[in-house]
Amino acid sequence: MPDALYADPRLAPLYDPLDPDRSDLDAYLAMVEEFEARSVLDVGCGAGTFACLFAERGLDVVGVEPAAASLDVARGKSLAEQVRWLHGDATTLPPLAVDLATMTANVTQVFLTDADWHETLRGIHAALRPGGRLVFETRDPAWRAWTGWTPERTFIEADIPGTGVVRTWCQVLDVAEPLVSFRWTYVFDTDGTTLTSDSTLRFRGRDDIERSLRETGFRTEGRPGRSGSSRV
Repeated sequence: MPDALYADPRLAPLYDPLDPDRSDLDAYLAMVEEFEARSVLDVGCGAGTFACLFAERGLDVVGVEPAAASLDVARGKSLAEQVRWLHGDATTLPPLAVDLATMTANVTQVFLTDADWHETLRGIHAALRPGGRLVFETRDPAWRAWTGWTPERTFIEADIPGTGVVRTWCQVLDVAEPLVSFRWTYVFDTDGTTLTSDSTLRFRGRDDIERSLRETGFRTEGRPGRSGSSRV
């Protein structure tokens, strides 16, 4: 089941205004050009920012997302009509043959069991054309990114048009490596409502990831991680 941040109709529209800097997507856009991809599958597309960037560049885009509230946000964006939006996940895809598949941000880490992770990889592999590529990121567990997920370091206060002032922060609930559980809290000043979104991510090591890719039919090609506190 998707986390409340993506599935709650009041929280899903906050994703973009609370995280407006999407420079993390630049590396993906560069690889689209490098690989001369003309069709892309964005797995876990969320509120659709990345899928719409692909559409802006004239690509044939499919965005798949299990949270209906996030898809509602995505469908309201500029160029959304040029994206094929699917409610589901990589295991429920129709027949496709795309040049490139992507999983950005936390997507690869939400699969907590090996079975779910392998089924997702197999679904993506089946959606790629022969010679197609899967590009994704994941945090390096050695850097223990969760140590920075404190209320003091993550606190944000934003005045969001149509919503008003929202205050939010993150707090780690449990660390049982490779699993880390945490909670985002959202306070709406307009009516005093407080909502929370609990999440658990799995921090897989490089050897684990490469082994799972080989077992599901992929050949691996490592790329340097992008900079930042998460050390991906």
